[in-house]
Amino acid sequence: MNVASEFTACSEDEIRALLDGGTLTVYSVARPITADRPVDRSGVLATFKFASPAFSGDAAGAVFAANPVPASSVGTPGFARACKVDGTVVADFSAGPGPREIKFAEVSCSQGAPVKITAFKFFAEGGWPERPDYYDAHPRPGFTMPMVP
Repeated sequence: MNVASEFTACSEDEIRALLDGGTLTVYSVARPITADRPVDRSGVLATFKFASPAFSGDAAGAVFAANPVPASSVGTPGFARACKVDGTVVADFSAGPGPREIKFAEVSCSQGAPVKITAFKFFAEGGWPERPDYYDAHPRPGFTMPMVP
């Protein structure tokens, strides 16, 4: 989880409470390095609305008003941005297959097809599985991706 600077002093339980009735927008890759920066190179794949309360007391994770939701675009999930009900960005979460905070029933999204979240957990700040040089990546044809050192 990458928390917006406004909420860095909040505990995990306080972050969960902030999301009551808010939104979770799933994006393709090329996420910003922090939740304070705007999303400029990633497409919106799906948007979920958190229930109120957004998290149950058990290990089931997040509770949504609707799950699944129809995909709004085609792509592979790379991260998700959680916002309060007023639209204030709270945090970014890793999303997709592998060791991620948000897991889906599908590997990729197709416009109009259902997108279902099957697991939602919190990793510690800075615990993202990707390499730091992938943040803010702007892949372009003809440019190689960074190599593993």
